[in-house]
Amino acid sequence: MRTRVHAGLRSTLRTSARTKTHPVAITGEEVVPGVMPDVVSSGAVSGELPDEGKPYQLRMTNLHTGESLDIIYRVGDTYIPEALEKLNYFLRDHYTQDVVQYEPKEFDVLHAMMSRLGRVSGIIQVVCGYRTPETNEALRHSSIKTGVAEHSQHMEGHAIDLRVPGVSTAQLRNTALSLHAGGVGYYPISQFVHVDVGPVREWVFGAAPRKPGRRYHAARATGM
Repeated sequence: MRTRVHAGLRSTLRTSARTKTHPVAITGEEVVPGVMPDVVSSGAVSGELPDEGKPYQLRMTNLHTGESLDIIYRVGDTYIPEALEKLNYFLRDHYTQDVVQYEPKEFDVLHAMMSRLGRVSGIIQVVCGYRTPETNEALRHSSIKTGVAEHSQHMEGHAIDLRVPGVSTAQLRNTALSLHAGGVGYYPISQFVHVDVGPVREWVFGAAPRKPGRRYHAARATGM
């Protein structure tokens, strides 16, 4: 039975292939998760947020909703709850409008990645944020081969598919891999990179067939 999520879905992903990624010597900012402000028994934040410390900023555009967000979500080691709420809404499932509480470390990964790219003030184009189980299942069955995992990190608020204007998909992939902070999926045909804070792993989906004489292995996208 088709659900409300199936309407209008278009699969842009193609056949899959696994390739070996050579180590890339990229250094710079590391992923060091912050902490939430102290919370009293009533649930209110106790004390004031730090007014000094390194600001962690993200500038993003959602390719599905057309919305943009320019926000400082963390100062020093402390996350800003109101900013995290705005990020959660910005990354909502655009099919159902459902919102999930994202793992803040995901934002630290994005910030570190942009820092290593030398684009701290650059814009991240969000291809996919949160997905409800309903949306995830619909996407999995919208085409013969979609690259959408049954137990996707997107359903946990642990993953974002993205592009960065002016940065090649390969460079973006290599930079994300250099952080060793979670899963990195490379989608060269659809031109985006999947970044999550699940187990450290990597995969390729939709790679063009290799030249005759080279081995070509079908791969299963385990983390999208």
